[in-house]
Amino acid sequence: MTSVAELRRVVAFGVVLLAMALQLSCSSEPAGPVELQGQTMGTGYSIKLYLPPGVVAAELQAAVDARLEAVNDMMSTYRPASDLMRFNHSTSTDWQPVPAPLAELVARSREVSDQSGGRFDITVGPLVNLWGFGNLGPTNEAPADTVIAEVLQRVGYQRLDVRLDPPALRKQVAGLEIDLSAIAKGWGVDEVARLLESRGVTSYLVDIGGELRSRGRKPDGANWHIAIERPLREGRAVQRVISLDDLAMATSGDYRNYFRVGDDYYSHTLDPRSGRPVRHHLASVSVIADDCASADAWATALLALGEQDGPALAERLGLKAFFIIRTTSGVQELASPAYAKFAAQEPAA
Repeated sequence: MTSVAELRRVVAFGVVLLAMALQLSCSSEPAGPVELQGQTMGTGYSIKLYLPPGVVAAELQAAVDARLEAVNDMMSTYRPASDLMRFNHSTSTDWQPVPAPLAELVARSREVSDQSGGRFDITVGPLVNLWGFGNLGPTNEAPADTVIAEVLQRVGYQRLDVRLDPPALRKQVAGLEIDLSAIAKGWGVDEVARLLESRGVTSYLVDIGGELRSRGRKPDGANWHIAIERPLREGRAVQRVISLDDLAMATSGDYRNYFRVGDDYYSHTLDPRSGRPVRHHLASVSVIADDCASADAWATALLALGEQDGPALAERLGLKAFFIIRTTSGVQELASPAYAKFAAQEPAA
């Protein structure tokens, strides 16, 4: 039988061990971030975050997946029953009710279209499919001029009307179709960010297919660091590393989604005026903004504008834009004044 004295010694020893464990846990380095991963919008997503007390990673993952499913159900061109595809399949030229977020995103897209002289245009859906970059699958040849001219009759953001209250869209030509791929991923990033913040998460980095948004800093005070890719058609390499603090970034380039015929490369970035892929030396544009939908749309618009008009518009509008231009000797970097000022204020990576 154990004596009272022996029991007291065991209890005392246990208390000492507990105190030592608590001391070690308090003095150790902060735990690393939790990472949530999955598939959405035809690509992968990754979320690095520091969990606040009481938040369970598995429950947060389920909530993120549900939110992204809702975005896809509204805006995907790969889901025949999405709200966007129901509008696309309709031949009506009357007002058609849509979810409020869809109408809001179309209205925001129109603003970028106006400011970019129409180089950003969400009605290029028929052209996207014609060139093999849409939901009808790829192609290995350029379409005929006559076919491009016919499709252009159904393209033009001015031929799409949007109403916010009650939310609705209206086609001015029956065959008009919308493709939100140049802004929807950014919107999805913003939706995930809103969800995380509603659950009390104050430090995170959300990445959907290279479109990113951060908030807060790591427990050691460091910013989230982001790599800007070198525009290589084969292989992957880092061009620059920047740090983001409560900001979003999106990159558009000609080096991932393209097809080749002989010596000609056809990029997925289309010029809505000509109906053809852009042909210039601007290989990549990264835009930093307060929200990812804006960064996403402007990265596409500036890439479509090219190495002269893109930087000029970024300077005029005060956009934080980083350009990578192909030259005969390699690549050249060009930063807008707003981006240069931002980069100068950032601590070294």
